[in-house]
Amino acid sequence: MDIGYIVTVLGVIFVSMTLHEVMHGLVAYRLGDETARLLGRLTLNPLKHIDPFLTVMLPLLIVISNALTGVHTPIFGGAKPVPFNPARINHDEWGVALMAIAGPLTNFMLAFLSFGVLVAIGGAEAGVFGMIAETSVLVNLGFFAFNILPLPPLDGSRVMYALAPDFVRRGMDAMERYGLILVFIIVMFSGTLLGAYMTSVISWCIQLFSAIFGMS
Repeated sequence: MDIGYIVTVLGVIFVSMTLHEVMHGLVAYRLGDETARLLGRLTLNPLKHIDPFLTVMLPLLIVISNALTGVHTPIFGGAKPVPFNPARINHDEWGVALMAIAGPLTNFMLAFLSFGVLVAIGGAEAGVFGMIAETSVLVNLGFFAFNILPLPPLDGSRVMYALAPDFVRRGMDAMERYGLILVFIIVMFSGTLLGAYMTSVISWCIQLFSAIFGMS
C-alpha cells in the first residue's frame, strides 16, 4: 500500500472538508446566523472540523478496502457539521437550503479547479503535483456526490426539505433524529448501490469538465 498516496488523500480531505464546512458557516453568517462564528467554526484550522469517523476512518477504510480487493469504490466522507440556528437564518427553509448546498458546491468547484490544474500540467503522470490534482478531483467529486444525497442529515436533505410538501417534511423531521445511524447503515450495507451511484455522478462531472476544457 502506497503511504504517500494515503498521506495525499488525507491532506486533500482535510483541506476540502475544511473549506466545505467554512462555506456553510459563511453563508449562514451572511444570512443572519452568527452561531458558527460565535463557536469558532469560521476557521481554516482543520482540527476544528475533523470528525474521527467521517473525516479519517471512513476514507481510510475505503482506501484500504480498494487496495485489498481491487475494487475502486469512490472515496467519500464528511466532517463535523457546522452548527446553525435555522430560526436565525433569513428566508426560512430556502435560506437553510442555500446554506446547505454551499458545502457540496464548494467541493464541486474545488474539483473543477483541480481538473484545470491537471490539464495545465499535463495529466496525472506529472509527478507529485499530478497525483495531488487527480486525487483532489476524485475526492472532491466523491464528497459532492455523497453530500447531495437527500438523506438527513446530509446537505441534499436540506434542499429537498425546502422543495418538499408538508407530509414529506414531517417524515424527514422524524428521520433527522436517526440521521447519522441511517447514513452509517447505508454506507455499510448498500455499498454496491452507493458505489454505482457515486461512480455515475463522478463520471458525469468528469465528462462535463472534459467538455469545458476541450478534451472531449
